[in-house]
Amino acid sequence: MTSAKLNIANSSELNNVGINLIKKLVWLYFFLLIFEGALRKWILPGLAAPLLIIRDPVALLAILTAYKYKLLKFNFYLNAMVVLTLISFMATMAFGHGNFYVAIYGARIILLHITFMFIMGQVINHDDVVKIGKAILIISIPMVFLTAMQFYSPQTALVNRGIGGSAEGGGFSGGAQGFFRPPGTFSFTVGNVMFFSVVSIFVLYFLFNLKKINKFIIFGASFALIAAVPLSISRGLLFQVLIGLIFVGISISGDAKNFGKLLTILFSGLIVIVILKDTSFFQTATSAFTERLETANESEGGMESMFLDRFLGGLLGALTNSSELPLWGFGLGLGTNVGAQLLYGNSMFLIAEGDWGRTIGEMGPLLGILIIFIRSSFVFSLFFKSYSKIKDGDVLPWLLMSFGFLLLLQGQLAQPTSLGFFVLVGGLVLGSFKNNRPLQNNTN
Repeated sequence: MTSAKLNIANSSELNNVGINLIKKLVWLYFFLLIFEGALRKWILPGLAAPLLIIRDPVALLAILTAYKYKLLKFNFYLNAMVVLTLISFMATMAFGHGNFYVAIYGARIILLHITFMFIMGQVINHDDVVKIGKAILIISIPMVFLTAMQFYSPQTALVNRGIGGSAEGGGFSGGAQGFFRPPGTFSFTVGNVMFFSVVSIFVLYFLFNLKKINKFIIFGASFALIAAVPLSISRGLLFQVLIGLIFVGISISGDAKNFGKLLTILFSGLIVIVILKDTSFFQTATSAFTERLETANESEGGMESMFLDRFLGGLLGALTNSSELPLWGFGLGLGTNVGAQLLYGNSMFLIAEGDWGRTIGEMGPLLGILIIFIRSSFVFSLFFKSYSKIKDGDVLPWLLMSFGFLLLLQGQLAQPTSLGFFVLVGGLVLGSFKNNRPLQNNTN
């Protein structure tokens, strides 16, 4: 009996060692996601190309660690996606483009990163998610100042250096009044928008849980979020903030105490906006952002059009065009910019810009639609599970899904930064379901 208890104790101790190692790798993955662009633009510009996959070794090491310590717990979603990816890899070599390196680059999306996401969800818990949320809010404060510097500086300035230290600048020209959309520490502006979208989640969460965070941090992050919306010149970020408020409204419906808190938060935010609106700094950014909204609304339609065209249109288009594709698709990796560069020397979207279209184009109608079905089933399972947590008084999973729902359902996995936020948000949602039970299966 004593020997059996000793073995159990040793096994538990080994599990804890593995869990702690993987948690450190989760933090490393997180920081590399936030600062990968800074490495590629300012610190190690000569290594910009290999740094594109700097998080891949971290994900691989986490998988090997989980396997070593028997922490790699497969579930239906992960099993199915891994098997379909391996089948598609063989089909790519036999019937597709046949380039081994491009196929590996495409397969790593699921075999490395999405596998890492599930491992992350298995080892972290609610407390870990809160800690990461605090770190995100702390980072948001200097990030918004960097964003402002990029917004007001010419593209030739050091803060606006592009990938590889390019003097042409890293801002996106689709802004207004001659201003460029700033990328922050990220390689492209999409990273900055996604970052502040995650910031909005934790700002809302901590505003309702002020005892869990330092007041200066939450107020500083709230200011950073309000300033980031016009500075980003992004309808997507404004859309996410509004969606977050809707999710908050749903979560507190029927609770008069929390409803009063929401009104206080909205009123406080309005006061901050009123104070800022008279400063030249805020007026210029707001003017550019307003012009961007008006121009986009005229050419692309309003917020409802953005949702219908970018979301439903992309999804339906991917399905309706699938009949024209080869049965096994064109091959894994061909829909990524890296794959296009390796095969044809031209970095562009060869198959589709939307991820459902890319998936079906690379893997073919049969495997592609199966992957989309599995991905959709996984996302809806998280959505309903997060909603069910509201009645337990835990709104964190639900708020994470305010951004995670669309990102996990149709986020662009071919783009490394978008893939990184897919993994981060997915892992945070899975981890937020647990209270210090790191090995609980979240997807059953």
